[in-house]
Amino acid sequence: MKAMLYERFGEAPEIVEVPDAAPPEEGVVVKITATGLCRSDWHGWMGHDSDIRLPHVPGHEFAGEIVALGKSVRGFAVGDRVTVPFVSGCGHCVECRSGNQQVCEEQFQPGFTHWGSFAEYVALDYASHNLVKLPDAIDDATAASLGCRFATSFRAVVDQGRLKGGEWLAVHGCGGVGLSAIMIGKALGANVVAIDIAEDKLALARSLGASVTINASVETDVVSAVRDATGGGVHVSVDALGHPSTCCHSVLNLRRRGRHVQVGLLLGAHSTPEVPMARVIAHELEIYGSHGMQAWRYDAMLDMIAAGTLRPQQLIGRHISLTEAVPALMEMDRFAENGITIIDSFK
Repeated sequence: MKAMLYERFGEAPEIVEVPDAAPPEEGVVVKITATGLCRSDWHGWMGHDSDIRLPHVPGHEFAGEIVALGKSVRGFAVGDRVTVPFVSGCGHCVECRSGNQQVCEEQFQPGFTHWGSFAEYVALDYASHNLVKLPDAIDDATAASLGCRFATSFRAVVDQGRLKGGEWLAVHGCGGVGLSAIMIGKALGANVVAIDIAEDKLALARSLGASVTINASVETDVVSAVRDATGGGVHVSVDALGHPSTCCHSVLNLRRRGRHVQVGLLLGAHSTPEVPMARVIAHELEIYGSHGMQAWRYDAMLDMIAAGTLRPQQLIGRHISLTEAVPALMEMDRFAENGITIIDSFK
């Protein structure tokens, strides 16, 4: 099968022929119909993820059709259209038994712990616990856009941030995660402040429901700007980028007893940012991480999509081929993309 493969971190991947995927006993093989290009893939290619073993095929948010089943798989059949959370649980550890597969102790992560979806086919383990059947109404590209950024934002805003209608939400960084969070916040009836350094991304944020936008490349005091615009600070703040400055700003722009949710990855030199803990204590702030979303929570998100309350297809920026994805992956540190890039041609 054809796949994007890299043999060394930071060196250009190549499109090559690799052995065909085979289903694990508890897994399936999925023919990829669409897969998203995400900055997490760039972090992996750069060597920021210790789970990756070389050579490696990246890719972790996708949709496709089951073409082979392991003998222990139940509840799915060849021909089913499916997606899967980028963190898949083993089904038997303490966290999985409590319903928290997103922090499974023995998690399977396509594109990180195992070869991923930048290929014609991908093998997935723990299928019975993690596959999500796709409704006919959701096309492949839209389904692929859900797997990491949109689903992660959904859990970050709805489950971790506990955002309510009428509250203020700040979103730091208007890439795929941030734009998803803006759309979800607006759908919940919240007032949204979007912060980014690019005017075109802020314009897209406004079109998706942000009522206030702040250009951090122009505004010298982002925290004060957010607090002034919201009458004292936001109830929930999401760092959707993953940088020491956006993490700190996200905490400091909260009102008393506000909730900060860290979604953007802080890896490499950025892995230990300074956090204003004195403010956290004095204002009784809450700090959460958000690491994907469990398969059993997809129904709530899919119901909102089916009802038209959420329209993740609006976040798709461009469609590219697997070959075109090589330079696109290597350039992801430039934050040049607007919305989510989908690979749906494997020529």
